[in-house]
Amino acid sequence: MSTETFRVLERTAGWKFIDFDELREYKDLLYFLTWRNIKVLYAQTVLGLLWAIIQPVVQIVLFTIIFGKIARIPTEGIPYVLFSTVAIVPWTYISGAMQESSQSLVLNQGLLGKLYLPRLIFPLVPILSRMVDFTVSMVIILGTALYYRVLPTVNLIFFPIFVLMMMAISLGVGLWLSSLTIRFRDVRHAMGFVLRMLMYSAPIVYSVATVDPTYRFVYSLNPLVGVIEGFRATLLGTSMPWAYIWPGMVSTVLLVVGGAFYFKRMERIFADVI
Repeated sequence: MSTETFRVLERTAGWKFIDFDELREYKDLLYFLTWRNIKVLYAQTVLGLLWAIIQPVVQIVLFTIIFGKIARIPTEGIPYVLFSTVAIVPWTYISGAMQESSQSLVLNQGLLGKLYLPRLIFPLVPILSRMVDFTVSMVIILGTALYYRVLPTVNLIFFPIFVLMMMAISLGVGLWLSSLTIRFRDVRHAMGFVLRMLMYSAPIVYSVATVDPTYRFVYSLNPLVGVIEGFRATLLGTSMPWAYIWPGMVSTVLLVVGGAFYFKRMERIFADVI
């Protein structure tokens, strides 16, 4: 006599938090979808993973010419190539992960109505799969640092914290935007504009030293500021700008927690709306 296991789904009212224990039950599926996403990203490409290096390198060259040579933006004595490289690599990850994560539910709408699995898996997959690109892109930072003979300092021990913060920001935004995209397809059209605004709101092409001290606290609430400055401090050996980092960390926590609650609240209508 065979037995079958059924999962009863009930709609719940109010604000609930994501069940991470349930996510652990589906970890094999998460690994599978992440690996599938990596393969699809580079399927039928000639250069494959080299694109993870080419794209940020092109940006670095353009920014160095425009902002470093022509505009001559001050970088506190750091060569502009090095200054921009340690910012563009994490930004490339964040922008790519945000964009993919925001569309993850819509792109997987065929699965949403057919079988049960934790919906959190979909925005989480790009966060994990994009780490392959990020790891490969770190070669650019390593090569540039070696060229300018920049050696790591004790600040390097904090590097994993900023990598996790980078991923958390991408996940938090992904949770919000993927939920909103289900109801408002305008989000997809607005993403390009939003990403451009975010890029210039962070100290990628300029130094935080150029920000008016009157607005620095408000500016530091942008979590991207803490990530970029954290990367510079840990990889270039500059002093740790905790005044910019702590507010960004608080904003990151609020972004992820708020996104998780909103995602869970909207989860019950995903299949119906799609």
